[in-house]
Amino acid sequence: MADPGSAPTAVEHLLPPGAQTGPVDLSIVVPALNEAVTVGEFVDWCQEGLKRAGVTGQILIVDSSTDETPQIALSRGAEVLRTPKRGLGRAYIDAVPYIRGRWIVMGDADLTYDFRELAAFVERFRQGAEFVMGSRFHGSIEAGAMPPLHRYFGTPLTTWVLNRIYGSRYSDIHCGIRGLTREALAKIDLKSQSWEYASEMVLKAARLGLRTAEVPVKFFKDREGRFSHHRRAGWLSPWIAGWINLKVMLVYSPDSFLLKPGAVLLTAGLLLAFLLSFGPVTVGGIGLNLYWMLFGVTCATLGYSSVQIGILARIMHGLRSGIDGTVQRQLTYNRGMILAALSSGIGLLLVGMLAWHYVREGLRLSELSYPAIFGLLMIILGFQTFGFTLLLEMAQRVKARNEP
Repeated sequence: MADPGSAPTAVEHLLPPGAQTGPVDLSIVVPALNEAVTVGEFVDWCQEGLKRAGVTGQILIVDSSTDETPQIALSRGAEVLRTPKRGLGRAYIDAVPYIRGRWIVMGDADLTYDFRELAAFVERFRQGAEFVMGSRFHGSIEAGAMPPLHRYFGTPLTTWVLNRIYGSRYSDIHCGIRGLTREALAKIDLKSQSWEYASEMVLKAARLGLRTAEVPVKFFKDREGRFSHHRRAGWLSPWIAGWINLKVMLVYSPDSFLLKPGAVLLTAGLLLAFLLSFGPVTVGGIGLNLYWMLFGVTCATLGYSSVQIGILARIMHGLRSGIDGTVQRQLTYNRGMILAALSSGIGLLLVGMLAWHYVREGLRLSELSYPAIFGLLMIILGFQTFGFTLLLEMAQRVKARNEP
């Protein structure tokens, strides 16, 4: 057993006296860092919650404390997994091999969430839910428990952003208590090491199409003598956590906001550039000239890049399928190289005609060459296709290497 005042340097699984180690219905998995003030009563709450829900359970405290937290937790009947301090997300990753329940509830050991009311989570699991989020906004928030900036700005804003990107309907993505089945935890395959684990879980649940549900929960303010980790870390901590969570939302979703807009930009840009490749035209009384052509070239270039990034993102995160599979089947290495060569060849021909005319006129140009500008676009798209084909080939090889 670790001594108070010493931080763990390796993973160590500690069992309370008389502990049973067989399968259980529900595992409560909670990271703890110097929670000696609250952890004893928290374990009591968990035991009461399991009894009320009528399920067998495991209480697993993932601890990296330097105070008496692990000793107190063990004395109250909880298992303790001593791990080095490596972040909240990493604490859950470390706990995976030691989880014995078919259902899992995660949360905080600070008595801000009422673990005596686990029955609502168990009921949703029995109804077939794979991922169950608590919602403070559908439940209750004790006065002083949630700073106004978090309650009325930070949490609603980031929840709205995630819902818009992933098509989900969460009301409180930062709620500290959530549950999922053991199979869902394996599918989510948690990677985040820090605060962003919370957003990774909810966005992956949405992307993977897990059956989700929300239950109202009570949110209490900190107990006397206990300060939240954000307050301990300083006033910048909530902002850093919010930024990290926003980062993980974007990292797992480039396809959501790049594929469709990129396709629109690419199509519109190509049509506009091709139309003007023969010279200025008038459409509906509107004169389209060089500036419109340059606008089309820009749209086509940005659109093609967006589509490529979106497809590669889908292949890398593996959370959705669709156009990426079609592209991988149709855009083989040989076809990609042929398309790149054809596009570049057409572009070089058009630019070469301008160069020949330039030399013939004594290194002077008497008029603007619209076909040459279109040729430059074809060269750019050809090079992008060449690079994209190579990246697709690399992605397939990496995927094959990582598959069991």
